[in-house]
Amino acid sequence: MTDEQLSAEIREANLTYLMLAQTLIRRDKAAALFRLGISEESADLITTLSPAQILKISSGNMLLCRFRMDDDTVWSLLTNHTASKINNDATTKLHASILMAGRFSEAM
Repeated sequence: MTDEQLSAEIREANLTYLMLAQTLIRRDKAAALFRLGISEESADLITTLSPAQILKISSGNMLLCRFRMDDDTVWSLLTNHTASKINNDATTKLHASILMAGRFSEAM
């Protein structure tokens, strides 16, 4: 992948993320804050962006969204790569969601 292709992929990811974020926030702000892991102030700003502003912001070469799985515990739960493998995928994903929600509420 060339640098130009990489930049184009980042721009597309940014545009998709901002459009999705705006839709989620407008539909259900509380759920969007949880799902996106953003502050209420950021949500208020994103919801007021015009299409032209979204295009301008997304055109940079810096990725706007980031992974919320900052530690091995959450990654292990999501990938089910734990020492004592749990065969119930729903349980491990729920556990990971609970951990990420707790970190989100701590940040708020």
